[in-house]
Amino acid sequence: MTSTQDLPATTTVCIAGCGPAGAVLGLLLGRAGIDVVVLEKHADFLRDFRGDTVHASTMQVLAELDLLEGFEELPQQRTTSISLMTDDGFLTLGDFTRLPGRFQCLSMVPQYELLDFLTTEAARSSSFTLHRQVEVVGLVEEDGTVTGVRYRRTDGSEGKLCALLTVAADGRSSAVRRAAGMSPVEFGAPMDVLWYRLPKGPGDPPASFARLVPGRLLPMIDRGSYWQGAYTMPKGTVASLRAEGIEALRADLARAMPFLADRLDGALRSWEDTGFLEVRVNRLRRWYRPGLLCIGDAAHAMSPVAGVGINLAVQDAVAAANALVRPLRRGAVTPQDLRRVQRRRDLPTRVTQLVQRGVQRQMFGAAGGTVPPRGVPVALRLMSRVPPMLRLFSRFMAIGIRNEHVALPAQAVPAAAGNPR
Repeated sequence: MTSTQDLPATTTVCIAGCGPAGAVLGLLLGRAGIDVVVLEKHADFLRDFRGDTVHASTMQVLAELDLLEGFEELPQQRTTSISLMTDDGFLTLGDFTRLPGRFQCLSMVPQYELLDFLTTEAARSSSFTLHRQVEVVGLVEEDGTVTGVRYRRTDGSEGKLCALLTVAADGRSSAVRRAAGMSPVEFGAPMDVLWYRLPKGPGDPPASFARLVPGRLLPMIDRGSYWQGAYTMPKGTVASLRAEGIEALRADLARAMPFLADRLDGALRSWEDTGFLEVRVNRLRRWYRPGLLCIGDAAHAMSPVAGVGINLAVQDAVAAANALVRPLRRGAVTPQDLRRVQRRRDLPTRVTQLVQRGVQRQMFGAAGGTVPPRGVPVALRLMSRVPPMLRLFSRFMAIGIRNEHVALPAQAVPAAAGNPR
């Protein structure tokens, strides 16, 4: 359940952060009868311009949890292909109609809707509790083992929560990771991103696409009644862009996509109508310490290329639950148990980041480079024209590498008060 009451003094698992990784892991552990407390520093999930792509492999996980029917009731737009808009027309980057398995699409779901849905389902178990407006500010340690967290509420009061296992799922700027003295290896990225919204018009393209201009990719995600756009720019240039005024952004978008010109003034009135993402690609050498595990962006920040961040986070959560429920039930989680999670997820993370970095170089040039590529990269033209290559990249986007399946039978536990099972 979601609680406004005082936190307990102890729990079996404390999860810091209720993004996709934390929400899915909390749901799985709660269903397995493991006492789990999730701490979320915000009052709600309503934050603009978060990753919203739900992949075929994530939908498979929801189906395995018997949650697909509820998921399909959420507002969403499904797409069976992704195209690249060039000066010469469209190139197909992803065709999901021939994916293996049950799902042949991607779904664009507002992340706050997805997180509300997941935590509502998790709250059907009395083993799960979500505490909002509680920020983890430090760790509790004993003889080199993490034994819980220190937290601060919005009223300034502080407390301590002891746990057999602490999970850092608090994103790419993870406070838990920092408190544990764990630093990721940075691989660099040649671009940053501004997010924005524009209303749709009757003559617009019929589905999500990405506009390619020299050294820049402008993804446009179909949200039904509006576009969520991404304006990529060379790394570290956001300050100079803002110094030119919002007019410079509107003019650049109008040049790249003239069909948007009639709505730019009204939708992009100031920089307050945009959201900034500093793109980082990194990962921890070691995802764990005794008593502590990092997953999702806390373990590996992904590039926005191919929109796979949510999928990797969900897959991490499923792998962690599969590996750790039995040790948690025994009351002892060893570093070897935590190492199994990283071993399971390390290869998919490395391969995914390798592909993302390759695409970044093709589209934007090397990190720190000053001369961006011009035209459509040869590799992308070849991929769109060679069906086996297109199918392979489509599978990479929609399913990923070594997708996980829920392997744990739910343990019968009492339903939370007010949430009959």
